[in-house]
Amino acid sequence: MGAGRHGERQGRQGQQGRPGRRSRLGRALVVAGCVAALGFVPSAAGATPGSGVSATVVAEGISAGKLKVKAPKGRTDVTFRTITIEPGGSTGWHTHRGQLIVVVKSGTLTRTLDDCSVEVSPAGTSFIEPSGKKHRHVGRNLGTEPVVLWVTYLLPEGSELSDDADAVGCGPGK
Repeated sequence: MGAGRHGERQGRQGQQGRPGRRSRLGRALVVAGCVAALGFVPSAAGATPGSGVSATVVAEGISAGKLKVKAPKGRTDVTFRTITIEPGGSTGWHTHRGQLIVVVKSGTLTRTLDDCSVEVSPAGTSFIEPSGKKHRHVGRNLGTEPVVLWVTYLLPEGSELSDDADAVGCGPGK
């Protein structure tokens, strides 16, 4: 700063009765200390405690990787459902118009996908079933105990939960 501007500021401060640089620094430190002290004031006064609420975890699952959930465009029907597949049972080949989030509660689900790959999901795992006709699949219970699935459907409003699909020609060894 040039001497003229410095002198001008000093002159204005003197006219308005403002404190000098050290006083401003002190005031800033006091304000900062007060703000920091607010962090130690109990905030329970504004909180409202819950009452009469209970919750039960019905199923938990861990995904093999990152789950990417994509809700349908527009209004979405959200349905939560339990599905039981008895030993030797099958869902039949089908597709979904929206994504499903699945947790395997018990048993082991064996799914054959449109590309003839097979995915085995034991109890305690979770996965996303993708949407669309190119993602047809069948779920089977090849075990000796029932497979219980907890499924959340994210479907376009008014959609069926699933649509039947033609079987894929997956022969032995594929």
